[in-house]
Amino acid sequence: MSTSLLTCLRITVLSKSPIIVRLARNFRMTATQKKPFEHLPKSVIPSNYILHLHPDLQKFTFSGKESIDVEVKESVNSVKMNSAEIEVQTASFTSGGTTVSSADIKTNAEEETLTVTFPDNLPLGTGQIHLNFTGILNDKLRGFYRSCYTAGDGSKKHIAVTQFESTDARRAFPCWDEPAFKATFDVTLVSPLAAVALSNMPVVKEDVQGDIKVTTYDRTPIMSTYLVAFVVGEFDYVEARDRNNVLIRVYTPVGKKEQGEFALDVAVKTLPFYNDYFEIPYPLPKMDLIAIPDFAAGAMENWGLVTYRETALLVDPQNTSSGTKQWVALVVGHELAHQWFGNLVTMQWWTHLWLNEGFASWIEYLCVDHCFPSWDIWLQYVNMDFSRALELDALDNSHPIEVPVGHPEEVDEIFDAISYCKGNSVIRMLHNWLGAEPFRKGLALYLKRHQYKNALTEDLWAALEESSGKPVNKVMSTWTGQIGYPMLTVDVVETSDSVTLHVQQQKFCANGDNSSEQQWLVPVTVVTQSRDTPQTYLLEGREGQIVLEGARPGDWIKVNPKQIGLFRVKYSDDLLKRLLPAVKNQALGAADRLGIQQDLFALAKAGYSSTANLLTLMGSYGTERNYVVLSSINANLADLGSLFNHLPCYEQFKAMRRKIFSPILSEVGWEKKDTDGHTDALLRNMLIGTLGHSGDTEVIEKCREMFKLHSKEVDNGAGKLIPADIRGSVYSTVRNSGGGDEYEELLKLFKNTDLHEERDRIQRVLGCGPDAELRGKTLDFALSDAVRSNDTPFVIAGVAKAGWEGREQTWAFVKNNYPIFLERYAGGFLFQRLVQTTCASFVDMDKYKDVEKFFSENKAPSAERAIKQSLEGIKLRCSWLQRDGEAVAQWFKDHGF
Repeated sequence: MSTSLLTCLRITVLSKSPIIVRLARNFRMTATQKKPFEHLPKSVIPSNYILHLHPDLQKFTFSGKESIDVEVKESVNSVKMNSAEIEVQTASFTSGGTTVSSADIKTNAEEETLTVTFPDNLPLGTGQIHLNFTGILNDKLRGFYRSCYTAGDGSKKHIAVTQFESTDARRAFPCWDEPAFKATFDVTLVSPLAAVALSNMPVVKEDVQGDIKVTTYDRTPIMSTYLVAFVVGEFDYVEARDRNNVLIRVYTPVGKKEQGEFALDVAVKTLPFYNDYFEIPYPLPKMDLIAIPDFAAGAMENWGLVTYRETALLVDPQNTSSGTKQWVALVVGHELAHQWFGNLVTMQWWTHLWLNEGFASWIEYLCVDHCFPSWDIWLQYVNMDFSRALELDALDNSHPIEVPVGHPEEVDEIFDAISYCKGNSVIRMLHNWLGAEPFRKGLALYLKRHQYKNALTEDLWAALEESSGKPVNKVMSTWTGQIGYPMLTVDVVETSDSVTLHVQQQKFCANGDNSSEQQWLVPVTVVTQSRDTPQTYLLEGREGQIVLEGARPGDWIKVNPKQIGLFRVKYSDDLLKRLLPAVKNQALGAADRLGIQQDLFALAKAGYSSTANLLTLMGSYGTERNYVVLSSINANLADLGSLFNHLPCYEQFKAMRRKIFSPILSEVGWEKKDTDGHTDALLRNMLIGTLGHSGDTEVIEKCREMFKLHSKEVDNGAGKLIPADIRGSVYSTVRNSGGGDEYEELLKLFKNTDLHEERDRIQRVLGCGPDAELRGKTLDFALSDAVRSNDTPFVIAGVAKAGWEGREQTWAFVKNNYPIFLERYAGGFLFQRLVQTTCASFVDMDKYKDVEKFFSENKAPSAERAIKQSLEGIKLRCSWLQRDGEAVAQWFKDHGF
């Protein structure tokens, strides 16, 4: 699935956290609770489900019947399977032409199980279980649920859709809802005549019966229950065939099929790319991608029928930004990779979830780089997934990539940046260490060996060891089995004819702790001024020596070129001084300039070095013009600035940002140039937003003028639309600097558009202004019917970003309305997101105590780890301010701000 985002947690690329939309599951329980759990017994095992479902889009219910082909392997008189919120009316068993009705049907709501007991023991061998049942089309974005949208004529339309990962197929039909119980599925759907009815496989028969139709689909490959999918509703579509003749369709809201063309183009390129890379043809005859109005995640990789949020699939030719197009391409690449890695070969149990998600989160970048080589996507990767992994995994309240999972509800907390971002960073490091071709060959071997089966992490390591001849399991177990990552402290010893790098490792901790004894097997790669061919060394102990071949005394030495190794580097003062001229004159590539800055910032933030010295060293980046490097500098400065936005020196901080970024905007300009590349559009948007929020009067005035013309154009065609690539930053700047008139105009634009991306742009900035009354109005708006339930936490997050006053106002609002949020989101990913965005950024130990006390008195299903991480974050920020606050304030004064 894609978080994304959780997203990292990922909703749209660049301006939001990179995982959120990829992540979302139906989180119900924390790993710390350790609810007792037993797997379903293997005395009776399914092989095929014959499903017949009839959703009622007026009553929001469904009726169903199923016949399950099973093998009775032990002499038992009862069959236990999973079922939740389903009422089973009848049950029977057929074998050898004889049918026996059940003696008892019992459900256990807490365990989410159904036990059917028969008068006598079932005969060994094959048979069929027959069930008739009813259920609800819920409004919880899980299981078999309902979604609605407003049609062009103003009427409300409903659709029925599924979201089964990780354990919610049981809400649509009784089943063995564990990934190892693979089976095939024969699906039949009863739907309104005008509706589109989709499932994993192509239609084999459709019967019209008055105003309804009965659609039967081809049998699926053998697969896990969480990958089954159905959608019933009104949609348009665009279609094409890839070069292997697979029929690909992108389903869109009615009247918007042109918005599916971009995703269709990406999918047509992507499926053949994966065919070649994995050396296994895509095994289904069709691939559907469909935009769902209400969807908790970014997307879900159901085999042959991938479901998406509208913002993760639809691209409007005039109103979609380059950032959103990039996000769509990444999510499509991610979900289509799962058709092999996850669907064809599936994890044995949720303990190995990281492998599915980490791998797909890595190869999505490989795919997008193949489709759009000019996007420089791997450099952006370093600033998104890689940096997010390092940030979260430095906390004490992180977790290993591979976490033993007992109860399936425990899996919910590990759909996070560790499984996704650290997971894909480890895969990327492994790919580099083994080499591209041995890595690919090992993957192909793994998939061929385990296709249509389940596998463990160790099975992949074994295949990669065969293809590469390297000790993959020995090395990788140090990365997947323990929390955190190393910091390499490096120094150099030089003679007239040799250069030797001395390397020491210790665990990098966000609080600067040096006491950990943890160690990793670390592939260390080094380039030097005189030798740009990477030299790789496996650090197997606490410290080691690397004789640098071809290096000369006095050379700059860059450890971890292109930021591929998952570690921080702490250079000696001498080595750092050598690197800075190479940064300034750009003798180092962009990824290395980016990495040096990111490591320096992380070291300062954790207390391993001085923040004031970091600001001085940032002067070496005065000639920097690469978008990704500048974006990282900007994000790190914003993180630093959040410490001071309640203090007088915040104005000096804003002046510093204006000095850094204003000359760059003058060079880039406001208008798109013929020579612009993809990242130029992203840079322009970032600069306008940053300068607008830093009080640049020229930028603010320009944004206000553009906004007035935009509003006139939308209203009566007498103005000019703001280009989509900068529209979000212009909206944000106008809202931050404006008052009630601008607020009402934004609301008007929100109400007059039916493009989800445009509504998302607006609703996320409504709360960012200085007026407390308007922020309060936005918080109320977030809970209104105007905002979709799955968008509410992100509207609230916009208020929380409005400085310290916005944070306090948001936290008070969440506390006052906590019962509403608990009812709406408890047990879900969005609940974690709500917790993190409303309390993690405080810089006040009194607020720490308030947050701690509140959650000790109020239950927070699925958010235990998020709460602990938020509390740890508050402590770290308070320590950072106490340690470096005065020195940074003095630095501002000394440098004339």
